[in-house]
Amino acid sequence: MNKGYDIIKAKKKYGQNFLKDKSYLQKIVESMPNNENLVIEIGPGLGDLTEKLLEKRRVLAFEIDKDLCEILKKKFPELNLKCGDVLDYWQGSLADEKYDLIANLPYYVATKIILNALKDKNAKNILVLIQKEVADKFSAKPGEKDYMSLAILAQSVANIKKLFDVPAAAFVPAPKVTSSVILFEKFKDSYDEDFAKFLKMAFNSPRKTLKKNLSAFNFEPERFGFDKNIRPHQIDGSDFFRLFSALATERSVNGKKFKSSRNNESK
Repeated sequence: MNKGYDIIKAKKKYGQNFLKDKSYLQKIVESMPNNENLVIEIGPGLGDLTEKLLEKRRVLAFEIDKDLCEILKKKFPELNLKCGDVLDYWQGSLADEKYDLIANLPYYVATKIILNALKDKNAKNILVLIQKEVADKFSAKPGEKDYMSLAILAQSVANIKKLFDVPAAAFVPAPKVTSSVILFEKFKDSYDEDFAKFLKMAFNSPRKTLKKNLSAFNFEPERFGFDKNIRPHQIDGSDFFRLFSALATERSVNGKKFKSSRNNESK
């Protein structure tokens, strides 16, 4: 299964792990949303997934590795390829039309890319292969150990489905962790940035009570029907948005513009 993967050495600085197992590549393609949207692929690598995507849709690809860019240009002359860091291109939206993000994302930047896509109004679906631990955090439910601000924010914008796991042996080189394919089906164009800041405050110290974390709002849990000792992981997303709407409005009425502390914004 390693045939052809010795033409270039994976570079650790870019978090390169090439998905070589054709069965999993096919499963990703079969999981694609059924529409005519442009596909954006980030980090196409040697083009194994790209080849299958090009059979289905128009593809715009972003590749940071100059060596891989040269290989991709020769292999797929018809591919709309941007060579450089996708985050440098991401000024508002990655495309001026509706698109689906479908990619095997580098682990080190996967969360940032997903959050950018959730914020990007033209991104409609996000089908990505990422580290299982990160997929668990995005798809976590109230009461679970991974349920934190990341899950609530993502679920305020999209329906999230963890589709299947991919073992380390399916990659070259093999990572030290299991991966997962996860699908985000957006039902809102973007998330509220103030709500994101509010969630960071609410989960600033997950082991502490919600009242303690939201002390800046003079938050009294009983007033909203919660136990005084309730902790942030025990509340679902709709209740968090209810709290945010009420508390942010009160701050506005009292002349205090909503903002998170500098400490929270740096997290």
